Amino acid sequence: MNSMNRIIVALGCLLFTGTISDSFFSTEILIPSANAVVGMPATPVSGAGAVRRTTRRVIRRSTIYVASLPTGCTTVVIEGTTLQQCGATYYQPYNNQYVVVYVE
Repeated sequence: MNSMNRIIVALGCLLFTGTISDSFFSTEILIPSANAVVGMPATPVSGAGAVRRTTRRVIRRSTIYVASLPTGCTTVVIEGTTLQQCGATYYQPYNNQYVVVYVE
């Protein structure tokens, strides 16, 4: 066996026995860390940002009108429209009453 083959065999044995430290094969050297912040729409590889940019919510009015809101409603803004959310039901002011709207 020549000297080159012996060196290759010795390195192979070292690799399999784990005597070469893991820092020698560190992924920090091979792959740089990603700087994308998940959820930020400005990052082109952000999955959450891509979904946010392509998904729009639709607000449809119903034919159900009420004179006053139930108790415990909160004000929410969806797609630039101010609505009142009372549990799972959304209301939009219309003249002196409220109309039930569906948010899809």
